[in-house]
Amino acid sequence: MSRIHYARQKRLLELLNSGNPKIELQLVVGGSAILEKYGERFLPAIRDAGFEIHETLYNVIEGGNHVTMAKTAGLTALESANILHKLNPDIVLIRGDRFEQLAVAMVAAYLNKTVAHIEGGDVTGTIDESVRHAITKLSHVHFVTNEDSRRRVVQMGEDPDSVYNVGSLDVEFAAGVKKRLPADFVNRMGVGEGVDISKPFLMVIQHPVTTEVKNREHVEMTLQAVDELKVPAVWFWPNSDAGTDEMAKAIRIFRERARRGNAPIHFVTDMLPEDFIALLKRASCLVGNSSSGIKESSYFGTPVVNIGTRQQGRLRAENVCDAGYDASLITHAITAQMEHGRYPSSHIYYKPDTSKRIAEILQQTPLYSQKKFFEVS
Repeated sequence: MSRIHYARQKRLLELLNSGNPKIELQLVVGGSAILEKYGERFLPAIRDAGFEIHETLYNVIEGGNHVTMAKTAGLTALESANILHKLNPDIVLIRGDRFEQLAVAMVAAYLNKTVAHIEGGDVTGTIDESVRHAITKLSHVHFVTNEDSRRRVVQMGEDPDSVYNVGSLDVEFAAGVKKRLPADFVNRMGVGEGVDISKPFLMVIQHPVTTEVKNREHVEMTLQAVDELKVPAVWFWPNSDAGTDEMAKAIRIFRERARRGNAPIHFVTDMLPEDFIALLKRASCLVGNSSSGIKESSYFGTPVVNIGTRQQGRLRAENVCDAGYDASLITHAITAQMEHGRYPSSHIYYKPDTSKRIAEILQQTPLYSQKKFFEVS
């Protein structure tokens, strides 16, 4: 489990950890959650929430390029083989489209474990889509977020009786956050100019696209656009996928060359899940290519400028405006979204009791390892 996955399935973990005699939760924490720059906050937060960390998966090879990404996947397979053999779970529950999750799914399949997968069937504009579909073919139980995704999973030869449209854990978690943040909240972490979040501000989250080679140029276009608008912004550091180092370098250079008189931009590595959602609810516009702009923002009606191809093809609500990798296009889109203001709340990803439904289904899931291709008549 990574820090992001923890945030988005926290409610489900709470239900699985509630003392139900039919389920014993074993939690494996790995990925960016164990890196010092993230783990300093996230590991204590996981323990403070009442969870026992049964194993720590040391699987990250830093470097931010395609070679280290591939090596991390290989190391994840090696380390997770030891961990799953030791813990010997009946069901291995994984989520999403991360390359590390594919390695875990592969190992679980070879160990004859029943694999349950959350968020199969989505389409995106990157290698993540191929990874997601590969995990689907290694999984026995599927928890999808919408009916389009359910149809795609069945098209891939999965038994319809094993595919459940339960809605999004991301949105269920977001809907339950009632926290309010003080005006100077973001200035207590990270670096950069102070931002008063009681006034209009942008959130910027732009991650590398692993199938593209100009990630630095792309983030420079976004930096230029935000700089020209002179709107205060809270800028989140990119994730650890291939391309992150060149993006981070561009951000550091921009930060060092920041001129007096420009709009304040505050740079944040990360923050706790509830704080992130509370900030998203207050933002005037979310800019970048994060799935938070597609999912959680749809529920809040937060205006979104989705840049580039990373979320291409995903089901989205009317709050999302797409823009290419061009500073003028990005500037125009942000201006239009801020002038529009908040959109009506959308329930395209929201279903009540998503976590409860998943927990109930897991309790009744038959354990088996050998899958068969389901022929659609």
